[in-house]
Amino acid sequence: MSISDLVPAGWKRRKGATTEVEPWSALQQQMNNLFEDFFRGFEVEPFKAEAGWGSFTPRVNMSETEKEYVVEAELPGLDEKDIELSLTNDILTIRGHKKQEHERKEGENRIFFERSYGSFERSIPLTCEVDQDKIDASFRKGVLTVKLPKSAQAQRQSKKITVRAS
Repeated sequence: MSISDLVPAGWKRRKGATTEVEPWSALQQQMNNLFEDFFRGFEVEPFKAEAGWGSFTPRVNMSETEKEYVVEAELPGLDEKDIELSLTNDILTIRGHKKQEHERKEGENRIFFERSYGSFERSIPLTCEVDQDKIDASFRKGVLTVKLPKSAQAQRQSKKITVRAS
């Protein structure tokens, strides 16, 4: 019995299985594909950090009332001077840079390095026009809150429709 007899049927045709004598390469490629597929869409890139450089993507909540949008972004470890906001063509953009907080000391071996840092940008499309002169942004305890009042015209265009039983 050779090692190629242990390779499940069909692996020889799949991506990563280059020859019959490399079943472990095929298994490794399949495991990599599994993890890449699992994390796709979660805004998480756990295996792409290089030399301590992590990616930072702030989490954002957005709500809407008849009069305004409210956007909240988690930005732990930042100061208000590190954040840039802009509104262009009904798209709110939040930009910033989170700096590395921990410098490596001589002779220090890191066991874990889970704090992420780096430049980030989030763009949030708005479905109606806002009153740009009344936008309010505040930053408290690592949470950015942006209130975007809808324009008077946008408020008039919104109409609540009553649903009746038939």
